[in-house]
Amino acid sequence: LKPIKHPNFLSALRSLNFSSIATAHGNPSDGPSSSSFTFDNANNNKEKDDNSIYIKPPTSNASTEKTTSVTMPMSFMTGSIVGKRFYEKVTTRESDDGVGWTVMLDYRTLKTPSKRPLKLPTLALAKAIAAEWEYQQTDGIRPFTMPLMKLACTALERVPLTRTKIIEHLMKKFDQDLVFCRAPEDNTLTAGVHARQVEKVDPLLSWLNSEFGFQPIVYSSFFGGKQGEGLSKAVENLLKKTDDCELAAIDALAAAAHSLVIALGIFRGKLQIEEAIELIRLEEDLQVDKWGLVEGGHDVDIADLKVQISSATVFLGLSRKNFFH
Repeated sequence: LKPIKHPNFLSALRSLNFSSIATAHGNPSDGPSSSSFTFDNANNNKEKDDNSIYIKPPTSNASTEKTTSVTMPMSFMTGSIVGKRFYEKVTTRESDDGVGWTVMLDYRTLKTPSKRPLKLPTLALAKAIAAEWEYQQTDGIRPFTMPLMKLACTALERVPLTRTKIIEHLMKKFDQDLVFCRAPEDNTLTAGVHARQVEKVDPLLSWLNSEFGFQPIVYSSFFGGKQGEGLSKAVENLLKKTDDCELAAIDALAAAAHSLVIALGIFRGKLQIEEAIELIRLEEDLQVDKWGLVEGGHDVDIADLKVQISSATVFLGLSRKNFFH
C-alpha cells in the first residue's frame, strides 16, 4: 500500500483509529529479548506533554538489564503523529511456541492490547506489518499509516470475544445491503442509474444465487426489504465458519462498502479490489460524471475508500496460509 498524501487525509481516516494507548513495558526478569511494545488501557503520563514518547528505565534494581518502558501518548488513539520513532530496526521471528510469527522493534516484542505477543498466522502478514513499522519516519509515528496493524489487533483481540455480536450485526444489516437496492427504471432522473446497476450489479447477484443456492430479492425502496430465510441462513452459516482473521476482514470490508455481499465477493475471490470499489461508488461516480468532482471532498472519500478496501483485502490474503505457493 502506497501512502496517499493529502492535507485532509488524516481526518478522513477516522475509521482507522486505535482504541487504546500504546505502551511498551519491559520485564526485567526476562532479559532484553522479552522487552515489549504493547497496547495498554491506562495513561501513565497524563501530566506530561500528550504528543511525546517517553522512554524510561524499569523500577527494578536490575540496572544491568537493557529493558525499558516506552509509553505512547493519548493522541496515538486519534491517529495523529505521536512523537519521534524510538526504535531502529524492525524484524520478524517465529513465535516461542513455534505456532505463528511475531514482529520485533529492536529487541522489543510487539504485543496485543491484553499484553500477549502479537502472534500472526503467516510470515507474509508479519512482514507486511513489520513494513508498516519500518515505514515510520524519525520525526513521528503515524498510526493512520498502519491499517494492517489495526486489523491484526482487531482479529486477535476483539473478534474472539465478540464473534457472535459481529455476526449478528452483519446479518442485521444484510437485508438493507447496497446491492439489493435498485433505482426505479420508470423515472427519467434514475433511469441511467438503473441501467448501470443492471450492467454492474446483476452479475454479482447471479453469483450470489449460484454460490448459496437462493435467489436474492431486489427492491426499489431506499430501505430495501427482507431477503429470503434460506439465503440469510446460508450467509450466516458461512460467517460462522470463518476464522478470526477472515471475520475481521469481512467486517471491515462490509463496513467500508455498506455491503456484506461485496465483502463476501472479495472473500470468495469473485471481486478484485478495483471491481469492488467500482460497485461501491457506482451511483456517486455517475453524479461526479454529470456534475464534476469536488476537490477536498470526493477525492478524499475515494482515497479513504481505497485504503479501507485495499488494506482489508490485503490482510485477508496475507493471513491465509495457503495464499502463497
